[in-house]
Amino acid sequence: MSEPAPDSLYVFDRRTVRRHRDRAAARAFAGDNPDFLHREVAERLVERLDEVRRDFARVLELGCHRGALTGLLAGRAGIETLLAADLSPACAALSSTGRQVVHGVAADEEALPFAPGVFGLVVSNLALHWVNDVPGTLIQIRRALKPDGLLLASFLGGGTLAELREALMAAELEIEGGASPRVSPFADVRDAGALLQRAGFALPVVDRDRITVSYDSAFDLMADLRAMAETNAVAERSARFSRRATLLRAAELYQERFGGSDGRITASFEVIYLTAWAPAAAQPQPLAPGSATGRLADALGTREIAAGDPARLEPPKRGTKRGS
Repeated sequence: MSEPAPDSLYVFDRRTVRRHRDRAAARAFAGDNPDFLHREVAERLVERLDEVRRDFARVLELGCHRGALTGLLAGRAGIETLLAADLSPACAALSSTGRQVVHGVAADEEALPFAPGVFGLVVSNLALHWVNDVPGTLIQIRRALKPDGLLLASFLGGGTLAELREALMAAELEIEGGASPRVSPFADVRDAGALLQRAGFALPVVDRDRITVSYDSAFDLMADLRAMAETNAVAERSARFSRRATLLRAAELYQERFGGSDGRITASFEVIYLTAWAPAAAQPQPLAPGSATGRLADALGTREIAAGDPARLEPPKRGTKRGS
């Protein structure tokens, strides 16, 4: 992979992202697959897909990881071809193994190798938060979709691992006198809808969940993150290994601040879901301003007061209070 241009948006080291996924795929091949978060969110994505009364013959899964979503889609009625694409060739191979309609493809989410108008559905499960240029990737996804094709995606939002971020930063400041990025930055839900519109999608819908998981210790949490390929890949992260004293202190602080009465700690994952459609002429369109044929006041059974009407400025009657 070539180095990015100096003026490009460069938050994540994509080679590190790929290396993390390669390592996770190797563990899965060996029978170790602690993929609970990807599986849980994949099931919630499929529940959203169940609400769409339409079959999709050709589907692209973008960022298949170790196949949590692939397995749920592979046997779905109507799907004739499912491309399981991932930055990691090992993940793509793992996801497609033993599944007749699934074809593994090594592909970079930031440079999609697909022709325009190929897919009826593009799904992505917990992959877009590792992309540097999210608007650019969304534009490429929209182009790869047929008119009126569906994008259904999930990614981690800004509230993810807030507890771990706080504990690591506090420990590093205390032990080392400074802090470096140790938990990757995540997008804000407020920006997601605007990103979809900027990419040219129609009818965008954004919603979110919060998933809370308990662990015996911060070290168990960090081990799971490593196994799921969800560890730090920020380009400006420290090149030094974390000091043992810093990690031990972070675990202590985590327990002190976020431990429960049962001695376990909690970790929060904010998951943002995107649903949007490639534009098509037959889609519902918003009415033009001024085209309404009825009055809101009539529908509500109330009296309409025009702007500037003295009645709007009438003081409250004696004995009543203004609302705050």
